[in-house]
Amino acid sequence: MIKVNTTINAIKETINALNQKPVTVKLNLGRNKYVTFPATLNGIYPSLFTVSPDDKSFLGKTAYSYSEILCGRVKIAVRDKDA
Repeated sequence: MIKVNTTINAIKETINALNQKPVTVKLNLGRNKYVTFPATLNGIYPSLFTVSPDDKSFLGKTAYSYSEILCGRVKIAVRDKDA
């Protein structure tokens, strides 16, 4: 599936706007398996970004490339302050 009007630069701008904000990360692990966890976006680099999971027992990967958002493997959503 090709997404219309989505580029790596647009994704970088969106992620840059979410720096140091609470987000919800949804990972597609394949075969209809998903992992969703609350986190804080804390590191923005030229080719990837990092998140800190709020659950300290989370052992998953916490650095993602912008292309993972583009292809749909990772979804980032802004989390409400009161949630």
